[in-house]
Amino acid sequence: MSSRNFYLCIDLKSFYASVECVQRGLDPMAARLAVADPDRGPGTLCLAVSPALKALGVANRCRIYEIPSALDYITAPPQMQLYIQFSAQIYGIYLKYIAKEDILVYSIDEAFLDVTPYLALYQKTPRELARTIMDDIRCTLGIPAACGIGTNLYLAKAALDIRAKHSPDSLAFLDEDRYCKTLWRHRPLTDFWQVGPGTAHRLERAGIYTMEQIAQANPSLLFRLLGKNAAHLINHAWGREPATLSQIKAYRPKSTSLSSSQILMRDYSAPEGLLILKEMADLLCLELVEKKLLTASLTLQIGYSRDYSLFSQTDGIQPSYASCTLPSPTSSVRLVTQNLAKLFHRTARPGLPIRQIAVTFQRLCPEGAEQYSLFFSPEESEKDRRIQRAVLDIKKRFGKNAVLKGINLEEAATTRLRNTQIGGHKSGI
Repeated sequence: MSSRNFYLCIDLKSFYASVECVQRGLDPMAARLAVADPDRGPGTLCLAVSPALKALGVANRCRIYEIPSALDYITAPPQMQLYIQFSAQIYGIYLKYIAKEDILVYSIDEAFLDVTPYLALYQKTPRELARTIMDDIRCTLGIPAACGIGTNLYLAKAALDIRAKHSPDSLAFLDEDRYCKTLWRHRPLTDFWQVGPGTAHRLERAGIYTMEQIAQANPSLLFRLLGKNAAHLINHAWGREPATLSQIKAYRPKSTSLSSSQILMRDYSAPEGLLILKEMADLLCLELVEKKLLTASLTLQIGYSRDYSLFSQTDGIQPSYASCTLPSPTSSVRLVTQNLAKLFHRTARPGLPIRQIAVTFQRLCPEGAEQYSLFFSPEESEKDRRIQRAVLDIKKRFGKNAVLKGINLEEAATTRLRNTQIGGHKSGI
């Protein structure tokens, strides 16, 4: 066994809910608690529910009104800044055992650890080292964890998601042989990492319901159904994953982008939606200037009432999309806003209430790479940049709401509120 690689995939159980329980002196595994903002009404989404509520049949990402009224439970408003602080402390615990080069933070509550070089150092098996780290997290911060152990990253994730989270000791191990023996016929396929409902549906139409059937299927059929993503799925069906943690950390994308999206709390008219779009353009342009970048391409997506996901609507009116290439890379809020407004008028469906807006700045390049346009002088471009830098300096010193535009004071505007939030939720500050 010593010649193989071993990875841990550690997940903090119902992380937001566990933090709220710890703050209240409650047992995270026994208390009934849901993290949700009651100010948003009964339709608000629960960011997390405690394991005790899950055991009673409450779904993790349910809405408040979906929790049976007969259940006695605590509602905790989200405190995103607090969760970030706890996550940073847990990362510090990882660093007690593993060098940062061998840690890959996957999300605020999940991380991969390459423990291969450390087993001989600590004279522990992978399971023993995993238990030591999990116990340290629980003793230090009171947060329970689960851990999948695998001989590659995919197997560690599969062991976590399908085995460890349902194991009495919250630990599970998989190598390729165990994977094929125990999970080849597991259903549904969506329980496996990177298999979404759309992929599962396409496979089901071809009569494929398990990893065993994927492994034994004609590769040509899979590539016809899934395109190049079939290569990853075929590897995963056999329990293989060629990418290592160090390769993932060293990866640098050929192109980069900046994006912002909002799910609005009520139906917005077209003029109100355009106002939100202008606010988003303003904030993204400030981010460009802060990072000394320019954008050469813009993409706009608009979702309408009854659409609850930006990317996979199953009912209601489908979102509309539009994009454009700018004459020259820029960070000018004036140029960007003008072009986004044109896209909005071109793509927004008349009369339909708007509930979602997403903007992406693509084909980013560093400042100094722009080619000056006949329609926008370099002096104007530099003037805009100086103003934006001054705004950034003031916001850094006195807070995000220290400088506001007139549109930010409109009733339908959201910037002032979102400046007090993290990820669209209360920061707790």
